[in-house]
Amino acid sequence: MKKILLLGGSAQQIVAIEVAKKMGLYTVLCDFLLDNPGQYIADKFYPVSTTDKEAVLKIAQYEKIGGVLAYASDPAAPTAAYVAEKMGLSGNPYDSVEILCNKDKYREFLANNNFCTPKAKGFFSIDETMNKLEAGYFKFPVIIKPVDSSGSKGVSRCDSLKGIYQKLQYAMSFSRSKRIIVEEFIDKYGYQIAGDGLSIEGKLVFYCLANDHFNPKCANPFVPISASFPYNMPDSVYNKVHAEIQRLLMLLGMKNCTYNFDICIDKDYNVYLMEIAPRNGGNYIPQIIRYATGVDLIEYSVRLAMGETLDAPKFNKVEGFWAYYAVHSLEDGILDCVEISPEIEQRYIVENHLIKHHGDRISTFRGANTTLGCLLMKFNSMSEMLHMIDNSEEWITVKLMKSSK
Repeated sequence: MKKILLLGGSAQQIVAIEVAKKMGLYTVLCDFLLDNPGQYIADKFYPVSTTDKEAVLKIAQYEKIGGVLAYASDPAAPTAAYVAEKMGLSGNPYDSVEILCNKDKYREFLANNNFCTPKAKGFFSIDETMNKLEAGYFKFPVIIKPVDSSGSKGVSRCDSLKGIYQKLQYAMSFSRSKRIIVEEFIDKYGYQIAGDGLSIEGKLVFYCLANDHFNPKCANPFVPISASFPYNMPDSVYNKVHAEIQRLLMLLGMKNCTYNFDICIDKDYNVYLMEIAPRNGGNYIPQIIRYATGVDLIEYSVRLAMGETLDAPKFNKVEGFWAYYAVHSLEDGILDCVEISPEIEQRYIVENHLIKHHGDRISTFRGANTTLGCLLMKFNSMSEMLHMIDNSEEWITVKLMKSSK
């Protein structure tokens, strides 16, 4: 039986394990979190960090795996590329994946290759960062991020020097490599762009774009609460986005891979490839895309990892209007219930993936790791979808126990 090594066994990553098992593969899982649910589904589990490249490589060699996959995980993507490269398995250049997964290297690469990108610089030291900021190196407002975190953890916006030192410390606390990046803020036009894509032999053969939604009331307003499909811009914007992604993949020498997008345009329709992550999207984006297009990017991910030769998927356009919605709290406390309008639950929700329940301690929404779960939804029109997602307080309420507030 052929073996596949999967890096990460969270609730949202279980689907990749299940798909691999349905394909007849023996599944080996690495995850340093001992309470991960994937360990109960995989055939074999190792409690090892997915970012420890050498430890994961030893396991891969011992198990004689035929493929390695970091499904929906930015931190694990370089490890997957490293293992694949060392063992001669299907994968993408390790150096290129490192660029895509480290924000300072990525911004530098974009600037050096004449992509639209905000002025940015990476730092190892908070004091060095402060010196640059105080010297006027950046124009405010700026965004401060860890260079290597995922799920928008540790991200802040600063409009002046006031309170910025604490935000630098906050960003640094989420960086595994203890590096942060400061970049100038971009005034985007319309919705930020989310979605996933697929390349085969370096050609972007499939992509499905969405509107990214945010809640300005959240403690971290830069964490998406939803992606709604399709993206509500004309074909000319789609074509420009496609061309810029394709140029990036060609320059990096990417081969067979799925991607998660974080893109924006300005009022002149210039395309900013904010992040092109070499992995599937989280928050059940591949499942929503499967509903909307019939294309199963999860299966593609597994088959590509195993070195299968695949044809481009047949795809014309998104059918219908679809979204995931990340259920979130604006406060810390003990969850009483998630109250959803019965009409909405019956007419619009196609899958309910709540992972927090009555009596669970929950946190205010600061990153993808603090979601209460996701709802997969179908709508009747673009206008209905955008209104409901942007005004979710009209149909869903997260209630805390009074004593916990």
